Amino acid sequence: MSMQAYTRNYEDNSTEAGFQFTFYCDICRDGFQSTFIPSETYKKGGAFRALGTGASMLGGLAGGLLGNAAWSAERGADAISNRFSQASPEWQKEHEKAFAVAVDEAAQHFHKCPACNQYVCDGCWNEEEGLCVNCAPRQEVAVAKARAQAVQRNIEEKAQEATVWQGELESKTTICQSCGKPAGSGKHCNNCGASMELKVCDKCGAKNAQTVRFCGTCGNNLEEGSAPTAEPGKCAKCGTQNAPDAKFCGECGNPF
Repeated sequence: MSMQAYTRNYEDNSTEAGFQFTFYCDICRDGFQSTFIPSETYKKGGAFRALGTGASMLGGLAGGLLGNAAWSAERGADAISNRFSQASPEWQKEHEKAFAVAVDEAAQHFHKCPACNQYVCDGCWNEEEGLCVNCAPRQEVAVAKARAQAVQRNIEEKAQEATVWQGELESKTTICQSCGKPAGSGKHCNNCGASMELKVCDKCGAKNAQTVRFCGTCGNNLEEGSAPTAEPGKCAKCGTQNAPDAKFCGECGNPF
């Protein structure tokens, strides 16, 4: 496999002391790191042109993927030359040779897909089909993925049908008879402080608001100390029996 195949997707981990490279899969981005090759020039103290400056190439050699898919061997060589411009010619020759060795080493761990021309690792290569897993997904993986997606859809469909709460959607608002505003749920109105306890008619047992004077069910006078109406239509003042729907006593004019 030629150098051109990998110059588009690798990281240079070399230092002045030696050479090492990481090559990446075009699909999963997992990397293969080549074997470290010590620099003979460095051992002899001739890695730099200006040894007295104490300069280091570590900063200039910081890793970074060469992500341009159009890289060629010539352009790769130019980039290498620019990055190591402070190195001696002997060191640069060592670097280029080490890079070629690393490419050959990495070639054992990558495959070129004939359909999409990507270089992929063993994990992203479908050996049976001779294609990368993007172009030819493994059957067992595709089936497992489809089954998992179907299970997920079934769960979501059943969740839509499930009844998880059976309460009644109702809201009760108590209106204060004194101020006409929502009173809340306490014994006194939240707005005016009026008592929210109900008057119980001592004749029919109906519950009435504190502010009313007569029972809304039977008409009984709810004022404290008042005598209850004996029966509908009978005047509490003179005792005359009137029609049940009469509003005034026909005998004395007493209002019911």
